[in-house]
Amino acid sequence: MNAPRSTLTLHAAGAVPADRAGLNVLTLANDADVAALAASGALAGVERIELQFPVFTDGRAYTQAVLLRRRHRYTGELRATGDVLIDQLVHMHRSGFTSAVLAAGVDPAAAARQFARYAAFYQGDVLEPLPLFARRAPAPAPHPMNHEPALEAA
Repeated sequence: MNAPRSTLTLHAAGAVPADRAGLNVLTLANDADVAALAASGALAGVERIELQFPVFTDGRAYTQAVLLRRRHRYTGELRATGDVLIDQLVHMHRSGFTSAVLAAGVDPAAAARQFARYAAFYQGDVLEPLPLFARRAPAPAPHPMNHEPALEAA
C-alpha cells in the first residue's frame, strides 16, 4: 500500500499543509522552455504551475522557477513535484517555489523544521534580491575627528 503524499506551502516561518481544488494548473516538464511559454501567453490566467523534479539531482526546475519569477513576473503558486527531499525545501523557497509535494512517508513536521535552520542568507535570491551586506543598516555617521582638514590660503 502506498503512503499518502503531503503537500506543504513554503514560507519563511516554516511549511504548512496546502491544497486548493479548482485552480487553473499548468504542469511543466523540467525541460520545458519557459520563455517560449511566456511569449505564447500560455501563463495568462494560470494560478499554479507545477514544476517537476524527476530525480533530486536534476535541478532544472530551480532555474524554471527563478525565470518564472524574475523574467516573466509570474506571481501565482509554484509547486515542486516529483523527487522532492526535505533538505531541498529552503532552496526551493529561495528560488521562488511556494509549495512542494513531499515523497510518501516524509514527516511534514521534519520538513517544516528545515526553515528554522538558517536565520539569514548572505546571497540574494528571488525573495530578497539584495545580498546581506546591501540590506544592512547604513553605517553610523563618521567620527567628528575624521574629516577633511580645512585649507586656508596663505
